[in-house]
Amino acid sequence: MSVKTDQTSRSTKNKPATGDSPATMWSAGFFIKLFLMALVNALGVYIIVSAYTSQSWIIFGASLTILLLVDYVYFSPRTLALKYMAPGLVFLLIFQVFVMGYTGYIAFTNYGDRHLLDKDSAAQSLLRQRVDRVEGTAEYPLTIVESNGEFGFAIIDGDDVKVGTAKEPFQKVEGVKRAGNILTEVPGWEIVNVGKLGERQAEVIALRVPLTDDPKDGLIGTQNASTGYVFESTMTFDKENYSLTDLKTGKVYTADDTVGFYVAEDGERLDTGYQIWVGLDNFKRAFSDSRYSTPFFKVLLWTVAFAFLSVITTFLLGMILALVMNDSRMGGRKIYRTLMLMPYAFPAFMSAFLFAGMLNAKYGFFNQVFFGGAEIPWLTDPWLAKGAVLFVNLWMGFPYMFLICTGALQSIPSELNEAAKIDGATGFQIWRYVTMPQLMIQVSPLLIASFAFNFNNFNLIYMLTNGGPAFKDASVPVGHTDILISMVYSVAGLSGKAARDYGLASAMSIMIFIIVGTVSMISFKRSKSIEGAQ
Repeated sequence: MSVKTDQTSRSTKNKPATGDSPATMWSAGFFIKLFLMALVNALGVYIIVSAYTSQSWIIFGASLTILLLVDYVYFSPRTLALKYMAPGLVFLLIFQVFVMGYTGYIAFTNYGDRHLLDKDSAAQSLLRQRVDRVEGTAEYPLTIVESNGEFGFAIIDGDDVKVGTAKEPFQKVEGVKRAGNILTEVPGWEIVNVGKLGERQAEVIALRVPLTDDPKDGLIGTQNASTGYVFESTMTFDKENYSLTDLKTGKVYTADDTVGFYVAEDGERLDTGYQIWVGLDNFKRAFSDSRYSTPFFKVLLWTVAFAFLSVITTFLLGMILALVMNDSRMGGRKIYRTLMLMPYAFPAFMSAFLFAGMLNAKYGFFNQVFFGGAEIPWLTDPWLAKGAVLFVNLWMGFPYMFLICTGALQSIPSELNEAAKIDGATGFQIWRYVTMPQLMIQVSPLLIASFAFNFNNFNLIYMLTNGGPAFKDASVPVGHTDILISMVYSVAGLSGKAARDYGLASAMSIMIFIIVGTVSMISFKRSKSIEGAQ
């Protein structure tokens, strides 16, 4: 009996606990976890409510699912490993999987200028645009306000002050300070001085703010930036047939889902379009439309050459310096190694920006100091600009290669070099048959990663040359030093030099991903074969 009791006590003692003890459950760590999870849930509920309000059902479903899974992981005692993995997985889903998926979706649409809205929103926008002033209606003292670069109107309606924008109808605002009909402070808004509008004055005159959620109730516009007048739409919208009728001419514009516009029978299109699914049209345009295909292939060749030469030059210089600094006979190696890393410690975009100034043809440091004031067009001549890009990238990139080569050299067993010397090998033969193969095994994955990085090295191109000099025969804003990613930036209209075409830009981004992914896969397989041959 005592033996059984001892065995039972020992088995009970060695048996792992299946749950938290009261002391553990109510510890300080538990309350910290509870507080952090409350913050996570508050953020999650805010995103879910926002998605539901805007009817973004995919985001709504994904956010709700992720929030429920995160709560389960952190409140369940059975998911210890997932507690550590969950943050990384969530960020991976949001910033990688979602971004890639959304880019892929946009690539198959006409999303861009004149096609930013859905079908209903485009119709409402057209109703606001096609308006006439209603004679005999009330006039409102009006003040121009601005928030985050967007203009709005603040009107005085009796004793109330209301603020609205083109997208949001007028809402009453509390805490306003006024002197008669002059507003001096509107909470949440910056009052715009009419005399400082400058080039944006036309934008204010064209602005129409709906009185309510229903455009039929009229809109407020201004002709002098100080008085608001009631305008009403000259069109009506039939949502069942998705058609707009011009009340003045009687012309009917029907939604045409093949072009993404409201089109009349005579072919006339209204200015504002809507998003539609275009299939592979964006990919076809990239290769068949000469406006894009001609510069695309030129830019592709330069991008491959730039990425390849960048890796080769930075690696060779970094390796040579690492070999020199690895020699025990050299004095002051710590100081020299620190100096070698200085360009790497300086922000890359600032280095490119500073070199852009130093390479200026008229006032740059290089021309003034090294070439006696000669006006050498380092950044405006096609070939010199490409050479300048490679030179600046060499300056910024060699410290990284120096760093990894130094670490790799120090990890190579010294016995290999000593054995080679005993066998009578020369210094070059030791480097060729011992050091270099061992070095390549360790740095090959990093060289592949460097190639992928330089393939998309947007900061250098944008800050140094901004893609210039421009191609003389190109109808799109693309230049001789543009790489694919900076070309995508210009095609997307983000540079302000062309109309925004996010669908085409997304299609090009997918092609860049395919190119880089293919090269990386082949290179990784090749590096494994090299490693296996050693």
